[in-house]
Amino acid sequence: MTEIKAVGVVGSGQMGSGIAQLAAVHGLDVWLLDTDPAALSRATKSITTNIHRLISKGQLSQAAGNNALGHLRCSSNLEELCMADIVIEAIVESEDVKKTLFLELDRIAKTSAILASNTSSISITRLASATSRPCQVIGMHFMNPPPVMKLVEIVRGADTSDNTFYATKALAERFGKTVICSQDFSGFIVNRILMPMINEAFHALYTGVATKEDIDTGMKLGTNHPMGPLQLADFIGLDVCLSIMKVLQAGLGDSKYAPCPLLVQYVDAGRLGRKRGIGVYDYRAAEQVKRSARL
Repeated sequence: MTEIKAVGVVGSGQMGSGIAQLAAVHGLDVWLLDTDPAALSRATKSITTNIHRLISKGQLSQAAGNNALGHLRCSSNLEELCMADIVIEAIVESEDVKKTLFLELDRIAKTSAILASNTSSISITRLASATSRPCQVIGMHFMNPPPVMKLVEIVRGADTSDNTFYATKALAERFGKTVICSQDFSGFIVNRILMPMINEAFHALYTGVATKEDIDTGMKLGTNHPMGPLQLADFIGLDVCLSIMKVLQAGLGDSKYAPCPLLVQYVDAGRLGRKRGIGVYDYRAAEQVKRSARL
């Protein structure tokens, strides 16, 4: 089985920085890549803050925290991934963009390296087709935020080898995660179930069944969910939810996966959720209060 000692992570958003943090805390050398230097700077600050928080809570020793930060390297040069044993992409949820990246990674990464995707819905088999190593391509879907959520969903493409699967599974377990395994169908397990629920919540709001507050409260208290579906959609990003619904509709060919018109409208309006300050809910006033408190 491939022994993983060095990890490359492409994309320094919330998912990518969280995956990089996990790898560094668990003693692996990590290269975090992003073409946007400002995004890399934000990610480095976030990872450093999170590690210091773990130290202050007694969940990580000072020495272990310093060691983790020493394992982390940030770069905008994809060529630096040439020595990684596994590269995990956590970029935009677009098949074309991911395929372009995988084509580049296939050229750069050493021949033994595993190429993994954090995609939440896109076919691993189709991503693998952009490479000359389909047996070494796999889905490694972390939940958001990766350092906190206990689950990793592993997805085998049509040609993913046993060696690739077991090495990826071992890495997830080294991170302290519970692993579930899905076949390569649109949406896999989690999002095939979750996204239609979120979409139906939008339909309930769209058709005037109830207010957004009552829809979320009903699901939180009625089904013991920690977060209502509309609030969760804001947390995930409405653009991501819409993208996944489109993948489900195209991949499974069923009209029940058609995105709710209200979800489409919100995305068209730029109401993407927490990351934009407004989605189903408006977070701008609360964010302003937080900023004022820090000054």
